Amino acid sequence: MLILRNFTESDVLALQRTMHPDMPTEQIKELIAAWNRKEVNNRYFEMFAILKEETVVGKVSLYQHSKEVISIGPEVFAAFRRKGYAKEAMSLACSIARGKGYKIVSQQIRCDNEASIALHNSLGFETNGLVYTSAKGSKVSIYLKSLL
Repeated sequence: MLILRNFTESDVLALQRTMHPDMPTEQIKELIAAWNRKEVNNRYFEMFAILKEETVVGKVSLYQHSKEVISIGPEVFAAFRRKGYAKEAMSLACSIARGKGYKIVSQQIRCDNEASIALHNSLGFETNGLVYTSAKGSKVSIYLKSLL
């Protein structure tokens, strides 16, 4: 069973090992502090560590798009993939979002990201299949899930 919790300074080494091997400790501490402000661009944003027992296996973020719409950004670190952690973390994040009053999860997924598409389909997300070009120039589709 996984748990989600906010990152703390005790997670610096885990983040250096898995995501930021060249980033100085102080910069990672600043990153954690920024995540724990729970706001980006005057919108709700929260970053959670994904824990399996006492090990940080990834991270997942919640980002507010509007009063009722939120997106969820999961990332399971490479050494821990293909164990079902992303699906379980997404389910937990949906529960947190529902508890905060959000009604819809909206995800922009690259059309070539087969793992993410399969994950979202397994969680009951729907798409109309239309393809858009993202701000970064990638081909993407929008996936939606009701939290009601």
